[in-house]
Amino acid sequence: MIRSKKALLIVLIILNSVVLIGQIYPEGAPPFARTVNIIFLISSLIYFIILARQKKI
Repeated sequence: MIRSKKALLIVLIILNSVVLIGQIYPEGAPPFARTVNIIFLISSLIYFIILARQKKI
């Protein structure tokens, strides 16, 4: 379980890096940046909802 959480966080960090590069330097963003941005936002939302339910915040 801990390995899967760590792997998910690594994926989210990588996606976040691509999104950040696209925000800082839009001309250099890859053509798939919009798709990566949407995937990052949705996966982050799902992760935080699951985390909040586990912690009973």
